[in-house]
Amino acid sequence: MHTQVMSIQEKANEIVDDFSFLEDWMDKYELIIEMGKELEPINEDYKKEENLIKGCQSQVWLHHHDSQPDSLHFQADSDAIITKGIISLLLKVVNNSSAQEVQDFDFQFLDEIGLKEHLSPTRANGLTSMVKQIKFYALALAAS
Repeated sequence: MHTQVMSIQEKANEIVDDFSFLEDWMDKYELIIEMGKELEPINEDYKKEENLIKGCQSQVWLHHHDSQPDSLHFQADSDAIITKGIISLLLKVVNNSSAQEVQDFDFQFLDEIGLKEHLSPTRANGLTSMVKQIKFYALALAAS
C-alpha cells in the first residue's frame, strides 16, 4: 500500500485541527508536553554547543541529519518540558519536507493555534529562534 506523503501545509493543518478541539490553554499545554514526550530521542553526541539554538531561554539542541538529500530531518531535545514540546511541534511539521518547502513556509499555523500569545516573551523569542534556525538549515540545504 502506497502511503501519501503529506505536504508541510497539510501537516500544519493537522496540528491546527488537534489544537482546535481543545478549549482551555492548560489542555493545549498538556498536548504540547505530550508531543515533547514523543520526540525522537537525540543522540547524546549532538548535544553540543554548535547545535544549541541561540536566543532560547532554555537549552534547545537541534541537529540536522544529512541522510536524506531531498528532505530535511531533524532531531532535537531541550532541558525544559514545554520547550521540548514546542520543538517537537515544529519538527512534526518540517521533518521529511523538502528544503524549498520549508523555506517557503510561513509558519502561520503557530498564530492559528495561538501559541505565541500564550508564551512568555522569552519563550516566544525562543520559538522565533527555533523557526529561524530551521529556515537557516533549509536555506543551506537548498543552496548546496
